[in-house]
Amino acid sequence: MSDAKQAALFVNLRGLGSVIVAYSGGADSAYLAWAAHEVLGDRCVAITADSASIPESHKRDAELFAAAHGIRHEYISTNEFENPDYVKNAPDRCFHCKDELFTQLAAESAKRGIAHVIYGVNSDDLGDYRPGQRAAQLHSVKAPLVEAGLTKAEIRELSRLAGLVTWDRPASACLSSRIPYGTPVTIQNIKTVERGEEEIKALGFRQFRVRFHGDLVRIEIAPDELARALDPVMARAFTAIFKPLGFHYVTLDLEGYRQGSLNAVLGIKAVSEPKLRIV
Repeated sequence: MSDAKQAALFVNLRGLGSVIVAYSGGADSAYLAWAAHEVLGDRCVAITADSASIPESHKRDAELFAAAHGIRHEYISTNEFENPDYVKNAPDRCFHCKDELFTQLAAESAKRGIAHVIYGVNSDDLGDYRPGQRAAQLHSVKAPLVEAGLTKAEIRELSRLAGLVTWDRPASACLSSRIPYGTPVTIQNIKTVERGEEEIKALGFRQFRVRFHGDLVRIEIAPDELARALDPVMARAFTAIFKPLGFHYVTLDLEGYRQGSLNAVLGIKAVSEPKLRIV
């Protein structure tokens, strides 16, 4: 079934003629960039936002993947931190981020004579609260993975079969997603989060999040790694990391890592976002 969906994806991409891929380097956008390059060659260019909200390690991974597969890769500066509606960090923050990104990519598309901008949303994402999908609709950004009916699991499996190192890359999101709604997003607080996450990665943990709550940090570790995190020696290591970063309290979330945990405060609002309309 997934092979048939990939074939349909390739047909779709070929019909687009030329594309800019909104490319973060995560599993979905990397697979989409690879597929578009396979079909379109140099008529595909992968563009990454050069934003403070994207961890530097993710940018390096994106560069390495693109270089390994001969994919044209560039950066574009985005200015979401100059937008008060982004900085105030209301539940629609992601809309303002993606609106800025897609505005910039649309301008690049027009300037270069590239037919379409595409991005790596998949079928599983449609039931989640993702205001960025509204920005994609507004700018007529296409979602080829959704059009092919590809799920996250299928994208990972097809990536594995294609030999893409991103096949099992942990889910990633911008650093601003670590800041609770209503707490202003600043370059200072997201860089604090980034430094903490890099230190946790250096301890050997694979799937985790650092959640910023003012003078308290809440660390989420994947359930299958949580036992190691609960060791008293590791607790001291976490303290040694986060106290110097300015946190007064260092906490470990006993529920473990779960994607979008900060959306829990939204309650029923989390399902009020319109479903993605394919354009």
